[in-house]
Amino acid sequence: MDGTPEEITTLVGREVYSNNGVFVGEVDDVRLNLDDTAVTGLALGGINDELFGNRIEPGRGVIVPYRWVRAVGDVILVNDVVERMKDSDEEEEEAVV
Repeated sequence: MDGTPEEITTLVGREVYSNNGVFVGEVDDVRLNLDDTAVTGLALGGINDELFGNRIEPGRGVIVPYRWVRAVGDVILVNDVVERMKDSDEEEEEAVV
């Protein structure tokens, strides 16, 4: 057994920050591509309203593409592109959960 299921489940509940130290949210779930057996996104809840407040309804979450993840440790660090979400009017690959 390679330990992959344990590693995926340990992502749930971790706090997510941009690599500039801005709180983004907390991992509620992961999005998987079962054909490639790869994590493709992190479903975040308890998100930072300053980043996403005007783009989604209160109490909803977002899915952050896993390619934005920079590091996984006690917390998860993602690219600072997530900080630009609050200023961007372009459609990004986030989705309402």
